[in-house]
This record gives sequence, C-alpha cells and structure tokens, in this order.
Amino acid sequence: MQKIVIGKTYRHFKGNMYKVIGFAKHSETCEDMIIYQALKNNTTWVRPAHMWNEIVDEKGTHRFTLVEE
Repeated sequence: MQKIVIGKTYRHFKGNMYKVIGFAKHSETCEDMIIYQALKNNTTWVRPAHMWNEIVDEKGTHRFTLVEE
C-alpha cells in the first residue's frame, strides 16, 4: 500500500490530477478521511482513506497513484 503524503500530487485512474491537502476524521464515525484538491479547478474533495489505495480493475490499477516530482 502506498503512503499518502500531504502536499504531494496524485493521478486518479481516470486521469485527473489532485493534491492531497490534509487528513481528517469523519465527525460521526471517526473514519479516516483524505482531503484533496483538483489541480484543474481547485475543487476540494474528501474521500475515505481506505478507498485511496483501492484496486479499481482486474489489471491492478490503483484509484490514485503518486506522481513522482
């Protein structure tokens, strides 16, 4: 499992680029969440941390992949 790093850029499996801007806890469940921002329009998103490294197809593609800088 890849480490999720604040400030790093990740490519979503559909091609869009996002920057991780923080971590949070869900207020009701205390589930770990990732806060991230789209590079093309600065929209801010949140996603459960367990989904970040999920495999999304039979080829073994991860939902997000770190972009080496």
